[in-house]
Amino acid sequence: MFLYTPFRPFGLVVMPPQTFPRRNVFGKIPSIHYVFTHWFRCRTTKRELTMKSFFSFFFLGALVLGSLFVLPMMGRNWIGPGILFAEAGENGNALLLQEQRIYWEMRFPRTVLAMLTGSGLALAGMVFQALFRNPLATPYTLGIASGASFGASVFLLYSPWVPALFFGMGQSIYALGGALLATWIVYLLSRSKDVSSERMLLAGVAVNFFFASLVLFLQYLADPAQTFRMLRYTMGGFEGTDMGGGTIQRLGLIVLISCGLLFFLSRELNVIVTGNDRATALGIDVQRFRTVLFVLTSLLVGMIVAVSGPIGFVGLMVPHLCRLLIGPDHRRLVPATILFGAFFLAACDTLARSVLTVGVLPTGIVTSLLGGPFFLWLLIRSERAPGV
Repeated sequence: MFLYTPFRPFGLVVMPPQTFPRRNVFGKIPSIHYVFTHWFRCRTTKRELTMKSFFSFFFLGALVLGSLFVLPMMGRNWIGPGILFAEAGENGNALLLQEQRIYWEMRFPRTVLAMLTGSGLALAGMVFQALFRNPLATPYTLGIASGASFGASVFLLYSPWVPALFFGMGQSIYALGGALLATWIVYLLSRSKDVSSERMLLAGVAVNFFFASLVLFLQYLADPAQTFRMLRYTMGGFEGTDMGGGTIQRLGLIVLISCGLLFFLSRELNVIVTGNDRATALGIDVQRFRTVLFVLTSLLVGMIVAVSGPIGFVGLMVPHLCRLLIGPDHRRLVPATILFGAFFLAACDTLARSVLTVGVLPTGIVTSLLGGPFFLWLLIRSERAPGV
């Protein structure tokens, strides 16, 4: 009886009763050797999983920290460490000072902004994929990014006649309003107690096309200069973003709060993935939980789109790549998505800064070029393995 009762010697969890058969194929009670061999094998597997997660997080953390200082060095002109830490002297070297200013005042803040944006978009995509249990659910397929783009486009078109609310944050306020409007429409279209994830996803696709058409309509009404600004904004990027004025601080605060809340709710996300009935049986108010996360993620996406424009496919690619690396447990998946999303978008932005000899390629074009083939691969993989 002792062998079949779960116990915790020195804090170690012994396998539950059902894993130990009461009798083997010969009808005998399993030996002590079998019990402890089976227990050691399970402990080794868990230990290997823990070590794998530790090394994965260590690698991702070192990758993000190193990229924060190395990626700004890259571009059409390489700015090495010798230039950054060289002293200009009393008279000053104009070229040396110029390259140091390019690094610290242009490239470094832009890399920080790209990392914050990538973390937020990847986190939003992970949340939507968990809520809808659909690998194709992202802030863009649900229409939230299109709603935020519509709000920002309204501000860009009518900015001379609309008040700059909250100390010059008019574009952010309009983008947040558009994101909340899209969220409200999707919620109304899918409002039901037994609403399926597929229905909410289809409602989001419809809202996405609706707001995209409104953005095109506003571009048609605008003059050529305004049309160019709106078109350039909808491509997604950072070269038109004001690095000063507290933009990075505001976005960093929003992303930090969202990351903390979602990490706190990671256990509930693990339960939601298993299904609404099981989550309800475990005491989770599924409708309220889904609504809170939907609104929180919509605010996060609206703030990001107001700063950088709609940059697609980050919320689609990064969570899937992190699941392949870390696994589906959201307690580990949330921090891994934050770290890898930061590196991914910063690397894409560095590529966008370096690929053209004249001008800067919009970052959204780079992510779309990478995300299109990834989307097709995901569809093929889903057909071969139903339920993926």
